[in-house]
Amino acid sequence: MKRYLFSAIFLGLFVLLQSFPPAAWAGINQWTGIGPEGGQITSLTVDPSDPDTVYAGTYGGGVFKSSDRGTRWQTVNVGLTRFLVSALAIPSSTPSMLYAGTDGGVFKSTDGGANWQAVNTGLTSLRVSSLAIDPSTPATLYAGTDDGVFKSTDGGAKWQAANVGLTSLLVISLTIDPSNPTTLYTIAPYGGIWGGVYKSTDGGGSWSPANTGLIDTFVNSLVIDPSNPTTLYAAIGGGLIGREVYKSTDGGGSWSPADTGLTNLHVRTLVIDPTNPATLYAATNGSGVYKSTDGGMNWSPANTGLADTSISALAIAPANPAILYAGGNSGAYKSTDGGMNWNTANTGLTAMGIAVLAVASSNPPTLYVATNAGIIWSGVYKSANGGGSWSPVNTGLGTPPSNVDALTIDPKTPTTLYAVVSGGGVYKSINGGRSWRSANTGLTNVTVRSLAIDPKNHATLYAGTGYEGHGSIILWGGVYKSTNSGRSWHQTNAGLSNQYVSTLVIDPKTPATLYAGTGNGVYKSTNGGRSWSPVNMGLTNHIVLTLAIDPKTPATLYAGTGDGVYKSIDGGMSWSLANTGLRTPHLCIDALAIDPKTPATLYAGTCDGVYKSIDGGESWNPVNTGLGAPPLNVFTLAIDHSNPATVYAGTLDSVFKITFSAPSPLQNPVLSVTSPLILYFGPITAGSYKKLAFTVTNTGAGILKGSISTSTPFSIISGDSFSLAAGASQIVVARFNPIATGIFWGNLRLSSNGGNASLVVIGIGNKSAIPSAVPARPR
Repeated sequence: MKRYLFSAIFLGLFVLLQSFPPAAWAGINQWTGIGPEGGQITSLTVDPSDPDTVYAGTYGGGVFKSSDRGTRWQTVNVGLTRFLVSALAIPSSTPSMLYAGTDGGVFKSTDGGANWQAVNTGLTSLRVSSLAIDPSTPATLYAGTDDGVFKSTDGGAKWQAANVGLTSLLVISLTIDPSNPTTLYTIAPYGGIWGGVYKSTDGGGSWSPANTGLIDTFVNSLVIDPSNPTTLYAAIGGGLIGREVYKSTDGGGSWSPADTGLTNLHVRTLVIDPTNPATLYAATNGSGVYKSTDGGMNWSPANTGLADTSISALAIAPANPAILYAGGNSGAYKSTDGGMNWNTANTGLTAMGIAVLAVASSNPPTLYVATNAGIIWSGVYKSANGGGSWSPVNTGLGTPPSNVDALTIDPKTPTTLYAVVSGGGVYKSINGGRSWRSANTGLTNVTVRSLAIDPKNHATLYAGTGYEGHGSIILWGGVYKSTNSGRSWHQTNAGLSNQYVSTLVIDPKTPATLYAGTGNGVYKSTNGGRSWSPVNMGLTNHIVLTLAIDPKTPATLYAGTGDGVYKSIDGGMSWSLANTGLRTPHLCIDALAIDPKTPATLYAGTCDGVYKSIDGGESWNPVNTGLGAPPLNVFTLAIDHSNPATVYAGTLDSVFKITFSAPSPLQNPVLSVTSPLILYFGPITAGSYKKLAFTVTNTGAGILKGSISTSTPFSIISGDSFSLAAGASQIVVARFNPIATGIFWGNLRLSSNGGNASLVVIGIGNKSAIPSAVPARPR
């Protein structure tokens, strides 16, 4: 998700916009986040010296910070390059210092999360699940990883393995005895008889199992009574064995059940009141929060106000233990009365991870998004007011709803839509998402990846499928077709040779023609999917992530790949790179969207934000103001067809909206060339060069920037790029070198942000071969 490229043109636009009143220009030529708010919270911690400051780690959205006790949140991800945050830790003596354990190692901030840097030297696994800081020596800290426990004595600068005695190295939790920091406990839950709780009494120098009395070694969480550190509590099992919390009063020497009221509940996390250790809270998967006030002997629900009962993180404000924070699969909650009542606390917390966007034309537009908020929870959200407010529309999609990989709206009946559920196939709603039902007959044992609906016959749909085995080997894939609005499907795969079909587009004028983007280029069918053939000249072996088709000239297509954008103007028969202005190489193009009224205008969603082209992909400019801090991963794009100046982008954080002014500032420059029809540089010796001059004029209102190039058999030795203010002209001089003898012609190409132009160049590469007249322009 992570790039940093801004053009001078766009910077000028940004400066210009700042001169206007912010309210008047909100969302005009700059992106505005419109939600939905929430996301899967994986960790929570409260600043030990400032109860107003709370941090939340998220699944995919990085770190969020609140300075007003959870009332509002903001991202604090500068320098953070991995965004699945499993653990957060703050030294009690240095609250401005913060550590984050992620799926890419440990990151450290010394300014309250404003900036981060990786501190991973010595870690042999970068999947960090837990962190613990020595309360007496804050430079000493421990990290639990997929490769065991690692210890640092210099604030994370260097790490060393501390695994002696650990027979299971998949460590998910670390806890330090606050009165004796050389005593630690760790949890390694996946080791069968080798898993469970381990204890070290020498600062991680060696470990011994501490499981006596535990009915299961699958342990999820462990907490220590701060006033009596030999008293421990452990949450075990997955709600399947009937006993969920165990207690030890001898430092892990032996355990006994302490779970009356928690029978058959899946306890994920335990926290203990620091001022009244007889009070504990248990976060469960699917049953909300439970509370005990008698040292774990009895538990009762503390769920009032919790809309989400799958809770994975809990934190208590040390200075005021009546204030609690809970993190669930859909966001954060806060209680000010010891868990008796909860309120949603998601304002500004945008960590949904928008995977798919679909817009139904209406006024205001109706938006649907598929989120990828976490490991096991996602679903569809709907806004009937252009992003002003959102609500989940998941009834029938599963409990909890699964990840949704694609959404398609029936253009004739916008209340009818189809969703691809990860591992669950196709689902259909006929009431705007209020309820869904399976539409999978004939799709047995296939994994659907993409959907397309016939623009003229809405009962006809196509589903792209594919399944990757180990080592990215495609085990099977292809296309299925329905001619009865999804009631049944049949395979229509001849010629696709088992391809993984990630994207499908249909010719809007001739719907029997369709294209499939696969793991091996593009395939085309001209008979409604009955047979397919590769159309890959110039594109062979490229993984195609997305396709877009020109609605007015359907022979023009664009393919998004891991190396940029490719364009075809002959129905896919040949492709060429269309990357000028895109940050290359290896710029993944995850989404493409074409303006339905002005198809030369298109947008690319990339791992470096959004790029815009106004010349059919010949040149691109970044349009990222307001899109947030890097990384600017954009996974999906959608255009409001009733107002194509409005574009929506789905990112790691949220849905963003932009409305380009008319005319767009990026459309202001206009290229005009004054020159003879043929540029003839006469006889010269091959290997020498000749100068050619022509006049370039900017007849538009914005700054015109461009460059020149030429085709064989000439090579351009040097040439002036040009930058012109509105109304200005400039004589541009280029030097050409013929690469062979004889009379040749070729094209001189001017590429700019105000359009492109081509001139014919004729040259003679040998002094003795002087023609009597300049050849006529080739036709």
